[in-house]
Amino acid sequence: MLKKRIEAGKRAAKAFLLIGVIRCLHWFCDDWTMQSFANVLQDPPTLSAAICRKLCLPVVLLLFLLSGCATKQPPPAVLDERNIDKSLPMIALEAYRADDSFYLKYRLGERVFYAGATWLEPLQSVLEEEPETKHYGEPTMVPIQYRQLEPWESLPTGLTELPIIPVHQWREMRNRLLRSLVPNNGEGVILDFGYAEYFLYYDKNNQFHATRVQDKPSNYSIGRVLRFDEFVELSKPVMQKFLQDYRITSTELFFNTGDTGLYSLPFFYANTSEHLYTFLRNAPLVPVAVSGTSAGQEGQAVAHMTKSHLTNLLVRPISSLYRLFFALTDTAVSTVTFDWATGLTNSDIPPLSKTSPMDLALWEQELDKIAPNSSTTGTVEFLIDGEQFFPRFLDQVSRAEQSVRLQTYIFDNDDYAVTVGDMLKRRSNEGIDVKVLLDGFGTIFGTMAEAESLPADHLPPSSVKRFLEQDSTVQVRQKSNPWFTGDHVKSTVIDDKVAYIGGMNIGREYRYDWHDLMMELNGPIVGKITREFDVAWAHAGPLGDLGYLVEKGKLEKRDDSEAGRPLRVLTTRPGNYQIFKAQVKATRQAKSYIYVQNAYFTDDTLLRELVLARRRGVDVRVIIPMETDHGPITRSNVLAANFMLKHGIRVYIYPGFSHVKAAIYDGWVCAGSANFDRLSLRINRELNLASSDPDIAERLKTEVFEADFDRSPELTEPVPERWADHLVEMIGDFVY
Repeated sequence: MLKKRIEAGKRAAKAFLLIGVIRCLHWFCDDWTMQSFANVLQDPPTLSAAICRKLCLPVVLLLFLLSGCATKQPPPAVLDERNIDKSLPMIALEAYRADDSFYLKYRLGERVFYAGATWLEPLQSVLEEEPETKHYGEPTMVPIQYRQLEPWESLPTGLTELPIIPVHQWREMRNRLLRSLVPNNGEGVILDFGYAEYFLYYDKNNQFHATRVQDKPSNYSIGRVLRFDEFVELSKPVMQKFLQDYRITSTELFFNTGDTGLYSLPFFYANTSEHLYTFLRNAPLVPVAVSGTSAGQEGQAVAHMTKSHLTNLLVRPISSLYRLFFALTDTAVSTVTFDWATGLTNSDIPPLSKTSPMDLALWEQELDKIAPNSSTTGTVEFLIDGEQFFPRFLDQVSRAEQSVRLQTYIFDNDDYAVTVGDMLKRRSNEGIDVKVLLDGFGTIFGTMAEAESLPADHLPPSSVKRFLEQDSTVQVRQKSNPWFTGDHVKSTVIDDKVAYIGGMNIGREYRYDWHDLMMELNGPIVGKITREFDVAWAHAGPLGDLGYLVEKGKLEKRDDSEAGRPLRVLTTRPGNYQIFKAQVKATRQAKSYIYVQNAYFTDDTLLRELVLARRRGVDVRVIIPMETDHGPITRSNVLAANFMLKHGIRVYIYPGFSHVKAAIYDGWVCAGSANFDRLSLRINRELNLASSDPDIAERLKTEVFEADFDRSPELTEPVPERWADHLVEMIGDFVY
């Protein structure tokens, strides 16, 4: 992940050479530059080479950019598929399996085709795995890569001919398995292949259907999510009984499923002795165009940052200068403020105090001063990781009746983000009012990196904004980033009835790779989230500051039903640091315990306050990752972890990358989008949810913290440090 981020940073750095002032600022913001700077300090002879790389001739840069903007053409299809009837079933006549490929002869209507593809990895390497380490279900799905009308000139020797099982037998076996899993009551099941998701359901006529999750019918809800490895385990006894009933002795089988249409799953390969099951996917041979921009991400980045610092001043002069003032003020204050817990090194760490927790009723009165008019009510459900959040999110979007308002820092261009985008586009074309608000900096630079689990054959859209707008009525606005400030909020409001907030952007990492947290909200709290979106949407529109003032001046729609638990919305805005002030004060007032989990742990003030809390006898525990998506921040986390360990704080190292941003202070919960860094606490726009409700605190403690304490090794010895880490960390204090 880090290597790919570094490569993306190199490309972005070259692009920013076109604008001198922006390039100078970017020297401190680019992950690659920060990492390279640290490397140069350790290896001085590389300094001249690094300078040459960064200060290449403008002519060479221009040629590079032009070549990077060229549109990549997909490989030509073997067969013109425009006249092929996709509604007819593909019926296999012959099937052969090699270690690295398959060959298939099938009939579609009156025509016969010859097709095939390569396995995602050689089957022999999968079959030879030891039983205790075998990862069942790989490969889970293989796309058909070519089809032709002419027979193969010749086939390789050593092929395994597969017996073909007809459609009616497949349907009987499938129904045996799925009848107990897929209810016939308006619900369906998501079958998760790891890089594609299908929605399985029975219609009112008791007919089975399997469709891509983005094409899920709006009148069906998602009952459960079934991983493919779970499907394999559940299918073992069903498959064995089926084979016995039909007296089938072959251990390798090839099923005709009868599934029809584009992106259908018309064939199924089964190796019963190895429990290896694979669907063959009918995908278009020529990738579908999903964007229409003439420039690559480098050109988009230059254009966006130019607009943010030039034309943006005309439309949003007040807010732009306001942001600049507070960014400079905060930088100046940070420069002369020393927040480290000096003088404590030689003093003993006291035992844990048995003092009662702070008075939460009095604490809520303090919060009324920090964040006036922020209190409301509602219900909260914690959705942990993409496995819990995204199926629920897509289910709600698919069943929206009026509107979807989505705001995110990064809307990626990977395969899963395209899946979400496809559903948003479909719903907009069905009459739903869909608005998408993107942070320009986050989205453009986010698309420059690729998830490690991204399928190799994915063709990403070069412009997310253009992709969402293409062939749809989705309204998209992209927020500007003056002075490299951003809008880090992640929220979605559906039909003004249900809202989601938390740490997850739209992309593959958040669905499959990273540990993260979102919250589903119902009740009056949804009105607060809606208003936050509406104000941000107006500010990003053509009226800019004027639109912001008009929307801000509207009376807030209040819901006085008091349904649910007491909740509070906390924000970070230029000059208004509610999330930071509240957590600093909560740390100072906590008497019993403080639990924190955060991905980026670089704010010196909060770090110092946690140490001082532990010195008061408070049980302070922190979960922190040693793997992040930013190299310099990873090294800052190392220093923070060592510093906390030295002063008695219990530090747990999350195994992998945890993107969770949550904390509990004596029963007061604060969770959302804000990191423990300068950008989130004093520069960017952020949105957190807070509550003193004991039930909410207990559920967060049990479902997130206690579970993660159990899976995260506790740090007992300092992590090795490099002397350059301290210099990078000092520079980072002014950047992140």
